[in-house]
Amino acid sequence: MVVVPIVIMPLMSIGIGTLMIKVIGKAQEEIPKIMILGGENSPRALADLKAIKGVDVVPSTPDYRQQISDKKVRAAVDLPSDFDKSLDDGRVASVKIYDYAGDLNSGFAADKLEKSLRDYSDSTVKRRLESHNLPADFVKPFEVEKQNVAPPEKVSGAAIGGFLPYFVIILCVTGAMYPAIDLTAGEKERGTIETILCSPVSRTHLVLGKFLMVLTAALCTAILAIISMGVSFRVAKAWMASAIAAGKGGADNPFNFSIGLEAIAAVFFMVLPLAVFFSATLLAIALFAKSYKEAQSYLSPLIILVVLPAIAGILPGVELNARLAMIPVLSTSLVCKEIVSGTFHWNYIGLIFLSSCVYASAALFIAVKLFQREDVLFRT
Repeated sequence: MVVVPIVIMPLMSIGIGTLMIKVIGKAQEEIPKIMILGGENSPRALADLKAIKGVDVVPSTPDYRQQISDKKVRAAVDLPSDFDKSLDDGRVASVKIYDYAGDLNSGFAADKLEKSLRDYSDSTVKRRLESHNLPADFVKPFEVEKQNVAPPEKVSGAAIGGFLPYFVIILCVTGAMYPAIDLTAGEKERGTIETILCSPVSRTHLVLGKFLMVLTAALCTAILAIISMGVSFRVAKAWMASAIAAGKGGADNPFNFSIGLEAIAAVFFMVLPLAVFFSATLLAIALFAKSYKEAQSYLSPLIILVVLPAIAGILPGVELNARLAMIPVLSTSLVCKEIVSGTFHWNYIGLIFLSSCVYASAALFIAVKLFQREDVLFRT
């Protein structure tokens, strides 16, 4: 409950960010080996490709596909033998670039080849236009410029901020799981459930006491996760900014935003009814088990049911609307992602909080009713 949120958040934000910079930097510094296939009668194209800076052109071999798959060669380009003549005659030639899809080093090598061929294509077009006494911009009547109007903080928040509600939700349910198991199935295994039931306390007060204990564990985990991630993002933002200034990273800071106190309070406010829902649901399900291990087998699949909608909230293109606002977990994940990026949809916030309270009340009502059933408390 305490160690996991404090350790995981810095590792996920600062640790992965550091690793990402090192891996990308190492891949960019590597001089990749490439092969040039074909192009025997195209000296201009061969010379242009061999002049690419930062690559090592190795002799071509028939097993180039296997060598790329084995990462011995990063990429290969296949030219028609009469490539230069085809361009001189005005015919369209076909060039293929072979790479290892998903491999970072291979991708950088293929990008270098593609850029060189694009420049060669532009120079060919320019040469054709000059031969007809036409200006270089004849085939480019206008330019299209795409410009981002959203602040960098919102762009970074939308890209990375979705992980905050995901981890908070997951840690919230895991923080409530083991206290819920211990206060139900654990009591049965230890043989203390009978003693507690004989005490002069009503069943409703008994279950509410257990519920509040589970809720406390869930909220403590959620609070620690929110604070830990907020501090981690601030540290990561400063660290990445210094790394970029020193020339170790890219031009953009992926952590160019901070989670303010208002956002932290809003996220906690939205997670609160969800924590009530998790605590009551886990308590009710664990009550059916006769032993600690049996309760674990009942509750473990519940993690999957929570993870799936939480992950869906991170996916690009999944936008918050009135229909999704009624789905538990997913709605909270989506609205918290918007809150972290600096956007407050008050109508959806109210609707999601209200619906989460309804689900939480229903789960708590079921838990109270189950504690009043002897066949559930004393399963044999």
